[in-house]
Amino acid sequence: MSGHSKWATIKHKKGALDAKRGKIFTRLIKEISIAAKNGGGDPDSNPRLRGAIVAAKAENMPADNIKRAIQRGTGELPGATYEEFSLEGYGPGGVAVLLDINTDNRNRTVSEIRHVFGKNGGNMAEAGAVSWMFHKKGDILIAKAAAKEDDLMNIVLESGGEDLNDDGDNWEILTQTSAYEAVLEAVKKAGIEPISASVAMIPQNYIKVEGAAANTMIRLMEALEEHDDVQNVHSNFDIDQKLLEEVAG
Repeated sequence: MSGHSKWATIKHKKGALDAKRGKIFTRLIKEISIAAKNGGGDPDSNPRLRGAIVAAKAENMPADNIKRAIQRGTGELPGATYEEFSLEGYGPGGVAVLLDINTDNRNRTVSEIRHVFGKNGGNMAEAGAVSWMFHKKGDILIAKAAAKEDDLMNIVLESGGEDLNDDGDNWEILTQTSAYEAVLEAVKKAGIEPISASVAMIPQNYIKVEGAAANTMIRLMEALEEHDDVQNVHSNFDIDQKLLEEVAG
């Protein structure tokens, strides 16, 4: 079973806590701004920006906030200049961790992330140490109660999806990045609301962690997620369903 989708489940069930901390809007605004900076402010010709706007609207971000974030990205409004890059590291048992970073101060962020790893049973790694273990894919997670397997399989086949996985309580649809928007649109047109949907770095294989190591891994993931400059956390850990329910509950 996919540890990646299990982590998405944990995040989904803890969504109210994340919203309280104000992390969601901060990350979305950064993503919109950097997407506009790199690809222009027109979502029709900028798929990354289009995806960021869809994500922002799903979180009920006001249209004015979205507009200002775009204008800061294109330089029409003053604001912080964000730099995006990846950081890599290891968790307990040699689990790989890949981070997407958006920051206005690289040195500060690298130092703080190194501290987070060290404090939570992990360590930073050199560039390229773990990134080769991941492939960029569209990843759509759907509760089994929300859709039948046959219906989803038809959507995957007809809209250009790549695979449909049984992941315990959920279905996981994987797509090539070029097909992600079409597949997600087809899912929503069928009246199915995903638990989560994003273009993510999917591991080629997983490392099972148990007992104390599993709890340490969850703490590390949560600590990294809480950092303001971390946009996304990707990892190849896997945990058993019982521990997942305990952590997510």
